[in-house]
Amino acid sequence: MTSFVAATTVRNAGKSYTQSNWKIETAKYPICNSSEIENMTSLLGIAPPEMIFGNNLVSVTHLPSGFALTFTAFDALDVVDKTGEAGMLKVAYSEEWQRMREKLSEDIRDVVKPFDWSYSTAWKGRVQNGEMVESEDALIPFEKLKRPDPILLFDDVMLYEDELADNGIAMLNVKIRVMPERLLVLQRFFLRLDDVVIRIRDTRVYVDFTTGEVMREFVSREAKYADVKKKFAMYPQDDIPSLLRDPNQLVDMLPIIETTREKTIVK
Repeated sequence: MTSFVAATTVRNAGKSYTQSNWKIETAKYPICNSSEIENMTSLLGIAPPEMIFGNNLVSVTHLPSGFALTFTAFDALDVVDKTGEAGMLKVAYSEEWQRMREKLSEDIRDVVKPFDWSYSTAWKGRVQNGEMVESEDALIPFEKLKRPDPILLFDDVMLYEDELADNGIAMLNVKIRVMPERLLVLQRFFLRLDDVVIRIRDTRVYVDFTTGEVMREFVSREAKYADVKKKFAMYPQDDIPSLLRDPNQLVDMLPIIETTREKTIVK
C-alpha cells in the first residue's frame, strides 16, 4: 500500500479505538502539499483531483489474525480508468478541463493523458491477511444497525474531491460507526456531472465482533441527470440545485446497475 507520510508538524485529527480485538483507526490530515501531489501524479500516471487527501485513511484490523481492511485515496484512484476507453464522459468543457489538467502535469514524465477525468472508482478497500469470498447470501443485517446501540466511535474521512472545472463534483469519502457488538463502514463515491449523469457507488463493510463475520457489499447506482431532475419537479425551483448536490437525497432515486456481496469469517 502506497502511503504519503504527512509532515510530523501536522496534527492528525483522526481517531483510534479498540473493541473486542478489533482496532479501528482513522487518519485525517490537511490537503496534500505540492510535493505530495507531484509524487502521487507520478505514481498514479494521472493528475489527481483538485482536493486530494493522500494521507487520510480508514482501517479496521483484527489484532489476533492481522486481517485488515483499509481505505485510502491512492488505492481508490489507482483503479480509475487511465486509458479513457471505458466510457469516458463527454461534456462541452471536457477539452478545456483536459488541457488544464495536462498543464498541471506537464513536468511529470510518463503521465497517461487520456483518462476518466470523472475519477469514477469501483474500489472496495484493500484486504490484507485474508480474503473476501463472493457470496449472494452475504446480506448486511440492517435491522441490527437500526438498534439504538451506543456509538463508541464515529468519523467521516474525506479522501478526494474535484469540481470538474465547474461542471459538477466528484467526491470520495468514508464514514465509520462503531458500536459495542458491531461496526459499519460506508465508502461513497458521488459523481454529479451537470446535464449528463449522476452516479453513486457505495461500499459497505459490516463486522460482527461476536461471530467474526465480515461482510462487504458494493452497490453502483446511476441515472441521467435530466431523469433525476424530473423527479424533483414538485419541489420549489430554488430548492432543486441543493437537492441535486446532496447524495443522501439522490441515492434512492437512482436505479441499481450493479451489486456484489462478499464475506469471510475472521478468528
